[in-house]
Amino acid sequence: MSNEPLSFRMRPKNIDEVLGQDHLVGEKGIIRRMVQAKRLQSMILYGPPGIGKTSIASALAGSSKYKFRTLNAVSSSKKDIEKIILEADMSGSVILMLDEIHRLDKAKQDFLLPHLESGKIVLIGATTSNPYHAINPAIRSRTQIFELHPLKEDDIKTGITRALEDKDRGLVSKDITLDDDALEHFVKASNGDIRSALNGLELAVLSDTKDSIHVTLEDARDTMQQSQFIHDKDGDEHYDVMSAFQKSIRGSDVDAALHYLGRLIEAGDLVTIARRLLVISYEDIGLSNPQLPGRTLDAIIAAERLGFPEARIPLSMAVIDLALSPKSNTTIKSIDNALSDIRKGHIGVVPKHLKDGHYKGAKELGNSIGYKNPHDYNNNIVKQQYLPDSLKHKQYFKDDGTSKYESFLNETYKNLKPFNKY
Repeated sequence: MSNEPLSFRMRPKNIDEVLGQDHLVGEKGIIRRMVQAKRLQSMILYGPPGIGKTSIASALAGSSKYKFRTLNAVSSSKKDIEKIILEADMSGSVILMLDEIHRLDKAKQDFLLPHLESGKIVLIGATTSNPYHAINPAIRSRTQIFELHPLKEDDIKTGITRALEDKDRGLVSKDITLDDDALEHFVKASNGDIRSALNGLELAVLSDTKDSIHVTLEDARDTMQQSQFIHDKDGDEHYDVMSAFQKSIRGSDVDAALHYLGRLIEAGDLVTIARRLLVISYEDIGLSNPQLPGRTLDAIIAAERLGFPEARIPLSMAVIDLALSPKSNTTIKSIDNALSDIRKGHIGVVPKHLKDGHYKGAKELGNSIGYKNPHDYNNNIVKQQYLPDSLKHKQYFKDDGTSKYESFLNETYKNLKPFNKY
């Protein structure tokens, strides 16, 4: 058996062996069409770890008979790139798989760009970061960008089955039987990461010295004790989960909200959870349930004092409360309406009777003269203009009418309007 890791040995030799990614390598997939037309173009593949970025690059080389070389944008030097360029000059086009391409520095990039344009190098960049955010436009403009999707459970099962049956690259040097529930554990614990599943399987086999090996559920659990959980606090996955978390609460789907809360908890990101919950309580609930932001803050304080794992309890309480509460975005809409006018230059002059009069010479300027203090009038209200003349007919507050309290505020607004809108 080769000393190379099983996951390395099982990399596909052609695009027919690629697991999943039918939108790219399936019958009508764009990458398959490139191979069939013998017109490979430089590309960037992005998606979570272990789903086949390097595999597709390797398969392209096998399907096209191009030479295949791999480098890392961080650890490989400019000289390493120069060697590959020289090889392309001497023997024809080379596929260069460049991992972590989002970290390619300017010197390497500037050296590489003209060779991409000449076609000597077919660059396949791999990254877990969204290339539209993380990769220099000069590289982006010279490549096709393809997103890879997490592998489905059936894809992982296919990969494991191949590893058990492939006589040249797999584990057939030993007599191996794999229980169905052990296979199921490898599949589910890998969370769509075929490399993780194959590494777990290989460890279960290599840690047994017998010629005939029976892999049980217990063996599978020993080698993959924790589900492969992908969550990079600086990556796209983090922001996608954050977005889904807030939108699930806004949409009143408490089960989805708890799922995304669980993912953020598993990532240990209490700071982000706390901030997001407080924002949601004001942005999406607000006036429909005015006591809820206070309760949310109490839950956040309790969670911060408890720390994980107990912090999950008050956080869960807050999420359930927020998701099942009536919703209103009147608060954010109202201030954004006002800010929109201000940013467009619709500001106007503060009415003189509202200007500061607490300094010598204010009266000579006519400031604060004629101001009526509402406390001096019945019901603490008096007819008086507060908005600048150019904006005096504006209405920024517009309620959704989603709760009794908000309807009460709207009725109060209508009753007060004659006193300050004229």
